[in-house]
Order: sequence, then structure tokens, then C-alpha cells
Amino acid sequence: MDQKRLDQTPYIWAVDPIDGTRLYANRMPMFGISMGLIKDLKPWLGVVYFPMLKELFYCDGTHSYYVRNAFGPDEIKVQIAPINEELSPRSLFFCNDTFFDRFYWKPKDFHILINACAVVNLCWPAIGRGVGCFLRCHIWDFAGSWPIIRQAGYDFRRVSDGRILDKVQADLFAREPLSWHLKEYYLISTERNFQEILSRIAQR
Repeated sequence: MDQKRLDQTPYIWAVDPIDGTRLYANRMPMFGISMGLIKDLKPWLGVVYFPMLKELFYCDGTHSYYVRNAFGPDEIKVQIAPINEELSPRSLFFCNDTFFDRFYWKPKDFHILINACAVVNLCWPAIGRGVGCFLRCHIWDFAGSWPIIRQAGYDFRRVSDGRILDKVQADLFAREPLSWHLKEYYLISTERNFQEILSRIAQR
């Protein structure tokens, strides 16, 4: 991957047919199907579907929506709007299962939960089921969710310096053998909550 080639690529499709493979293999319902379209290196369209939960999240390029009982007679669609939830003892923050390899958590005021599914970690905070998440993953793990969570006021901020991931750039991703894999860890949250959540994370 090189930046010159990326700059000449108007569209990038990223598809993950099963995100949360271990959950799927063990017949647990929190796995999803994710598809994202990146236009001019920026998030544009996204669809994430949880077939066992019958929940659909999507961004049409202008607005994002959450659909409960998707594709059924009792379907309910709600537009996703910016969330600025205050942190509280009841708040949940999601992370991946490699988090504790490099960091530890200072449990105060809110709690951490590992779902082992990137699209759960990203989509659920967009409807108030959590206050953010912590990720380092491949582009297909987050491309479908990326435009959706931005509509809810969430951004990918790099843990090391707070830089926002707002477009695809070659230097942000590892080269072979882990191509399209983010080099660094990102904390996904609202601007308001970023520093407070970050203060609970300590590097080993």
C-alpha cells in the first residue's frame, strides 16, 4: 500500500462477512455483517447487520439510522443523532480482547466490557449502550461502522497523541503481513469524554 496509489483510488470497498467469528462459531448472537464504502479516502456509506439480534445500522451518506426488528413487520427505524452521554458508574466502555496485552484499566466511575466483536463495540455506543470503545484492527472491521458512529458524535482518536482518524492514509496502516491493519491503538469516544476515558487507561 502506498499513498500515491490511494490518492488515485476514488472508492474503497471493505467487507467483513462475519465480524465476531468466535461468537458465531459458538452460536452466540453478538456477531455482525459489515460493509463500508470509503469515498475519496473518507467514510461515506456503511451497513452493519446483526442477524440474530435483528438489528440494522446504516449510513446513507447523509444520515445514519438504527433499525430494530429489521426486515420484519414490527420494524422500527430511528435516526442516529449526536450523543454526549455523561460518564457515570453505570457506563460501559468496550474494548477488544488484546487490550490487556499492553494496557490495564483503572476501574473507577465506569466499567469495561469485552465483546470480542468490533462492530458491537462501535455500533452500540452510537445508540447509547456504551460510552465508547478501544480498538486496533483491520479496515474491514471498522469501515461499515465508521460513517455511522461519526453521525453520533464519535471519532477515532489515536491513544498516543489524540490525532483523529478522519481519512485513510497509508502511514496509519501496517504493511505486510498485516496490511490494512492499524499500526496504533485508537480510543473511540465523544470529544467530551476522550480525556476522562484516556485517564483510566495505563500502559504496561
